[in-house]
Amino acid sequence: MIRPVTRFMSLLGFTLAALLGVVALAVPPAQAQYENDTLSVTPGNCSTAGVELTVTAGPTGAPGGFSIWWMKRTDFEANGGVWWPGGAAFQMEASFTGTPTHHTEGGLTTFALAPYQTATTEIGDIFDETGLATNSPVELEPGVEYVFCGFANPGGGLPQSDYSATYIAVTLAPRECIFSQGYWKNHPSEWPVSGLTIGTVFYTKAQLLTILATPAAGNGLISLAHQFIATLLNLEIGGDPTPVAVSVGAAHALIGSLVIPPVGSGYLAPASTSALTQIFDNYCTGVTGSGQCTTPSVVSTWGRIKSLYR
Repeated sequence: MIRPVTRFMSLLGFTLAALLGVVALAVPPAQAQYENDTLSVTPGNCSTAGVELTVTAGPTGAPGGFSIWWMKRTDFEANGGVWWPGGAAFQMEASFTGTPTHHTEGGLTTFALAPYQTATTEIGDIFDETGLATNSPVELEPGVEYVFCGFANPGGGLPQSDYSATYIAVTLAPRECIFSQGYWKNHPSEWPVSGLTIGTVFYTKAQLLTILATPAAGNGLISLAHQFIATLLNLEIGGDPTPVAVSVGAAHALIGSLVIPPVGSGYLAPASTSALTQIFDNYCTGVTGSGQCTTPSVVSTWGRIKSLYR
């Protein structure tokens, strides 16, 4: 069944909420054939590459985990403001059913939620996550409006829940000198160096690209390396080092002589790397720092930035 989504906010309310980067849209109430209670999906921080979502289960929980659907708002509206239960080329989907190792805020150990339990994830930053299946592990585009909804998967003897409310969230605009790890992975011709030293080990550009293309799969060393490589490349093109100067030194010390997979077989527990990974992630996706160049010779026009993200 395709369910239409209608606005419940006045133009003034929409304008005020849009300034915060998030807008909720109304959906029809849960229908009788859905017995698993509807969960809530609340957008939080937005970056240039993703949107943080807080998922909260209803009274029956989500014993089979939960799913998140998202697409660009333009596609959603062109489709008449409806979601496609059977899927569509422009509808991105992720089913969270197993054990997370990347987003574990609040001590989350499984995506199978107890009644009223909360899980936090970031759409656009699920490439390194475990316990899920998705048709779109890539980052979101900067400066774009997206819509999101979620539902509890079948489980615990109960069918799938109805859809949650549908929300709009806006990713941050591109930065002048700071780019995400996804950008660097997909734009090797823009790299300012032919290699980097991470810890005490030097890696060629080709090796670094293989590291960026390797999912963390529960290895904190890999997830840290993804954000650390992007951070070091941003610093090479003149990005302001102030927000990450101390963390850069700490990351080099933590990694030491470990050789990052798939180049080597080094390993670090996610718990030991998550804080640094998040600091570098926030820096590379515009959550922290100005995103401006500190090197006068580095100049990026708005048109050039937009062309680089295409």
